Amino acid sequence: MDAAMDVPPRGQDALHPDGQYSTLAKWFHWLTVPLLFAALASGLVIRFMKDDAKMPFYALHESLGLLILGLALARLAWRGFSPPPALPDHLPRPMRLAAGAVHHALYAALIAQPLLGFLTTNAYGFPLQGETAFLGFIDLPKFMEAAPGLAHVLHWGHSLIGWVFPLLLAAHIGGAIFHHAIRRDGTLLRML
Repeated sequence: MDAAMDVPPRGQDALHPDGQYSTLAKWFHWLTVPLLFAALASGLVIRFMKDDAKMPFYALHESLGLLILGLALARLAWRGFSPPPALPDHLPRPMRLAAGAVHHALYAALIAQPLLGFLTTNAYGFPLQGETAFLGFIDLPKFMEAAPGLAHVLHWGHSLIGWVFPLLLAAHIGGAIFHHAIRRDGTLLRML
C-alpha cells in the first residue's frame, strides 16, 4: 500500500471524517459571506436612491467590494501555503467537476467584480476620494482620467457579474445543503 494513502486528511476527526479546512481558511470564507451579501444588496438599491442620497451607498458598495477583493486575494495566497483538503473519494465524478467549476467561478467573480467596479468608477471620473473614499476616509489614488465609453463597457461587465453572482451563490449554498441534508456526507462540516 502506498505510504501517502495512509496519511489521514488534515483535520480529520469524528466530526470531520473527510478532513477540514484550516481555521484561517474558515475565517476568510465566513468573513466574505456577509460582505458579499451587503455588497450585492447595496449594489441593487443604488439605482433606486435619489441623487442626493446615492454617495453614501456608493461609498459603502465600493468599500465592501475592495474588502472582498482583499479577502479573495488573501484566500488564494493562503491556499498556496495551506491547500484545502482533497475532495473525498466517495463523491461521484460529476459532483467533483461541478464543485470545482462553481468554486473556480466564485473565485474569478470575487476578484473580477471588485476590479471592474473600481475601474468603472475611475473611468466615470469618480475615484475613491472624498465622499466616496475607501471606508469613508481613505482616499485612493486616481487611476485614470475619465473615459465615458470605457466606463460604459466596464459597467456592463460589472453588472453582468452582479447578476451571475446570485446564481453562483445558489449553486454553492444549494450544493452544501444537498451534501448535508440529502447525502449526509460531511462536506458542509469541512468549512465549520
